Amino acid sequence: MLPVKQTASPVSYAAREPAIGTARCDLRDDRLRRFAAIWSRAVHPTLSAPVSRAEFERHLVPLAAVLRDALHARPFDPRPAHDVGAALVAAHCTEPEALPQILGVIDAYLVLYLPPGHPMPAEESRARCSRLQHAVAAGFAQALAEHARAEEEAATKAARAALAEAERALHTSEARFRAVFEDTSVGVGIADVDGRIIDVNGALQGMFGSPGRKVTGRNVGELVHPDDAPEFWSLYRELVRGDRDHYRVEKPYYRSDGSVVWTDMSVTLLRDAAGEPQYQLALMEDITERRQLHARLRYEATHDPLTGLPNRTLFFERLDQALETGAGTGPDTDSVEEGAGRFGLCYLDLDGFKAVNDSLGHAVGDRLLVAVAERLRACATGPRELVARLGGDEFVALITGPSAPGEATALARRMLAALAEPVHLDGRDLSVRASIGIVDGAAGELGAAEVLRSADITMYRAKAAGGNRYELADADSDARAIARHGLTNRLPAALDNGEFFIEYQPLVRLEDGTVRGAEALVRWLHPVHGVLGPDRFIPLAESTGLIVPLGRWVLAEAARQARSWHTDGPDGTPFRVNVNLSPSQLRYPGLVADTVAVLQDAGLDPSALCLEVTENALIGADEEELRPLRQLADLGVDIALDDFGTGYSNLSYLRRLPVSTLKLDRSFTRGMQCAPADPVDVKIVEGIVSLAHTLDLSVTVEGVETGTQADHLRLLGCDTAQGWYYARPGPPDRLHTLSLADAASV
Repeated sequence: MLPVKQTASPVSYAAREPAIGTARCDLRDDRLRRFAAIWSRAVHPTLSAPVSRAEFERHLVPLAAVLRDALHARPFDPRPAHDVGAALVAAHCTEPEALPQILGVIDAYLVLYLPPGHPMPAEESRARCSRLQHAVAAGFAQALAEHARAEEEAATKAARAALAEAERALHTSEARFRAVFEDTSVGVGIADVDGRIIDVNGALQGMFGSPGRKVTGRNVGELVHPDDAPEFWSLYRELVRGDRDHYRVEKPYYRSDGSVVWTDMSVTLLRDAAGEPQYQLALMEDITERRQLHARLRYEATHDPLTGLPNRTLFFERLDQALETGAGTGPDTDSVEEGAGRFGLCYLDLDGFKAVNDSLGHAVGDRLLVAVAERLRACATGPRELVARLGGDEFVALITGPSAPGEATALARRMLAALAEPVHLDGRDLSVRASIGIVDGAAGELGAAEVLRSADITMYRAKAAGGNRYELADADSDARAIARHGLTNRLPAALDNGEFFIEYQPLVRLEDGTVRGAEALVRWLHPVHGVLGPDRFIPLAESTGLIVPLGRWVLAEAARQARSWHTDGPDGTPFRVNVNLSPSQLRYPGLVADTVAVLQDAGLDPSALCLEVTENALIGADEEELRPLRQLADLGVDIALDDFGTGYSNLSYLRRLPVSTLKLDRSFTRGMQCAPADPVDVKIVEGIVSLAHTLDLSVTVEGVETGTQADHLRLLGCDTAQGWYYARPGPPDRLHTLSLADAASV
């Protein structure tokens, strides 16, 4: 007989704890107790058993601890939340309205009351919370299904027992079987082995629609659906032949109104007294709402809530599939077509999007992202094309199994063309520009992380080239970018470990050939790459902000070395050391104070120090930006304008700069390396020297490589020079050792 449904008896949680692992749970934890109290208030009214709210709240504390630990865990793993869902079903949260209450509290209060103890971006914590909700719902649904299945199995046993009893004593069992057959909430149907449906109960008739459309008399073979599992009809044929006694599947059916009902169906073969197949007994549970819930949770977990595009999770699922198997992204990709073993990826980042958020607000920025997403979505029209949003203003397009190697490039062109038209928002037209990095290759060669890294590097190459364009991935460019990244990461430790050192290149007075001073040039003795020149690491230090402490160290070392030379020039002026200043150092508010402290610590006269600033760094500088240089010049520190002539500045601008020396760029003197000298170069240098001396500025020439060049510059009135003709940069003890040998190939 079927078990009679009884009112649930009082339940005590005192002697049992949920078997969900070893989450850190302290009942004195105020945050946990507050979260559990809110959770209990929301969920307690939906319990199917009489439990006091205080007892239920104590039961929720360890479950809250599991969610908290999963939210904080590194690496992140949502699986413990699956067990939380199952534990809630075990705690009699089995009513239909229980799950929305459970998930609603987690969504609204988990991150608020149990935030991560370590720094974590808000976007990541919300994404984790969403995945934990998904796992809780999945565990809840699975446990609820098992709970329903247990009831169904009880009904199955009762039905089979009733049928057996009917065969033994038909006149006494018919009423009992009819009661079970009609009163159970599980759909029950009986068919013969030819498939003709003999009888169904009211629950099953209700699943298929209105009572006016009879199921009885139809053949099982008519009830096909396009989404039937491939193995379903094979199982059916085996059962009616007598080769199996039972099977269980999830199968869809059409209702009378054309809608679809999904069933969890268990079919059992009933044999006659001789053991021959006679009837089929089908028990069906309506699981349509459960599948819809799973579908909704799956969609929310794999799609961006702002734009509706696939999110990072779904993108990586498809990318992993494409890289491992070369399979397509669309639903109709069972067959492997030509090119299916290849993939194309376009990594897109909007140019200047931060300015939109900063100037117009994040609400406008979000609306712009929605408009951009719609345009990009329209570009991916093929069944193997997927456009996703990774986060912020980053989008990615994936093509699996492209029919031609240039298909990804064509998609990138379509996306740039789609974004060319301004977006109209709130009465203003917003221009949209984007940079795209393209990776096109064969499946199985690279992992997902490597592909995305290559696309990211390539996208930044497109930005560096001016933006609003695409670039193709290149292995050599990737290697250089990775090497730069490695050097950037190593820089802080290199400074702490004393891996930098300074070489000095003599500054020679052209009038008499004596050493007037030296330029301090920093080098990096890298433990792997050996000695690196400043062109390899100074831009990296500039971009990371490490240039300020590195520049302070160079200044201190150069000042200490200059003080140790104790050498005065022939006219009584002190031996001078030149130190380069980067644009970031010029903007550093502590520049003047640091320089004064270094001079005092080294015991060096300010006139023995010359700070070199590039012309480009000073073009357009206002008085506020020039103030630190003026203060240093007032203290007696010389200021040299380095690479003069490369910045295309107005020469009259020199009058307002606090400089005492012009360092002429080598491009103006190459024509003098041999005789006869280039007359144009001679006239240009002659004019610059005349102007500089009129403004009471000295002139230093860089890159002198031949004796002929040095003679020309001396006759033109240049004051000092440096270059390989005199000496290459070297240790301080070789400063006065001049080679005076031609170093140029002329």
